[in-house]
Amino acid sequence: MNDNTFPLSYLPLGRKARVKALTSVGNTRRRMLDLGIIYDTEVEALQKSPSGDPVAYYIRGAVIALRSDEASKIIVEEIK
Repeated sequence: MNDNTFPLSYLPLGRKARVKALTSVGNTRRRMLDLGIIYDTEVEALQKSPSGDPVAYYIRGAVIALRSDEASKIIVEEIK
């Protein structure tokens, strides 16, 4: 991870980022790949649930809810 990358769970609402790496393994990794979360995919943080977890993300034309433990394993770089 370089200075410009961080976990998706830290992306502020309304901001966009590009996926740079997946650090999850097993079934969780397979689910992320099945959702289209691959290298250079654009992701936008849309809104948090009332409790703060999960967060809704716009990914490849669909709104996907990810819990913070899942999102923390997706490394992104913010789009300026």
